Amino acid sequence: MDWLGITETVALTLVVLLLLPVAFLGIRRRWLSRQGGLFDCSVRLSTKTPGTGWVLGVARYSGDNLEWFRAFSISVRPRLIFPRSQARAGQQREPDSIESVLLYDDQRIVRMEIADGSSWELAMSVPSLTGLLSWLESAPPGSRYR
Repeated sequence: MDWLGITETVALTLVVLLLLPVAFLGIRRRWLSRQGGLFDCSVRLSTKTPGTGWVLGVARYSGDNLEWFRAFSISVRPRLIFPRSQARAGQQREPDSIESVLLYDDQRIVRMEIADGSSWELAMSVPSLTGLLSWLESAPPGSRYR
């Protein structure tokens, strides 16, 4: 095998190795969307420094749970699960100037309060927020978080 053949083989291998993760992320997102209503939803995982700690992701409705997945991950399991019977939407706000750089355009932030005392900040588009609030309010009678 000559040098030109080796160079072509190495270049082709590098292209495949670079495109494989991108293709996997596309396939993963499509698979997740087939399992339930999927929408872009960022979550603030760290609250130590104001305006930081946001992680891009997607969320989907799965039965009585809201499941959140990181956007750039190989995992097909949700990172966070919010049971409808234990979750409540709290305060809403617009992203501040630092957060608006980290999040998608035209997103609102809502605080999701859980019955165990924990709370999470979620950022999503206004139509997705309307859907989330409707989903939370449509819980069967007697199963609401107090």
